[in-house]
Amino acid sequence: MTAFTNYTEGQIANHIFRTGSFTKPSTLFVGLMSAVSDGEAGTVTELSGGGYARVANAPGDANWAAPVSGNGTVSNVGAITFPQATADWTTATHFGIWDASTAGNLLVYAPLAANRTVTNGSTPSFAAGQLTVQVDN
Repeated sequence: MTAFTNYTEGQIANHIFRTGSFTKPSTLFVGLMSAVSDGEAGTVTELSGGGYARVANAPGDANWAAPVSGNGTVSNVGAITFPQATADWTTATHFGIWDASTAGNLLVYAPLAANRTVTNGSTPSFAAGQLTVQVDN
């Protein structure tokens, strides 16, 4: 199940109900995590080393499918491919979407359908339609 972080929920609530204005990020960055201590607070353990880097996937119709009617689920239109691992990575258990290539605000996260062990020389990816985010949980 996908979850929005406290940061994202606060930004949306301020935008809709108060005078605050949420400016959506110009680029979204998909990352992999090996642990989620408190996802709502953005306390996660992101993979690192061995050539790991978040992957940019900008907001827009060309990159994200229209929400599924009735449940608010969106998915990636094209493959999201990480850099080739130059060493074994820690086993990935979750994905996250941030508003920056490093640091930044974690916007949304979810467990992977199956844990993924990334070994030296492999290139992890999400095929088109495989990474889904659901607004209505």
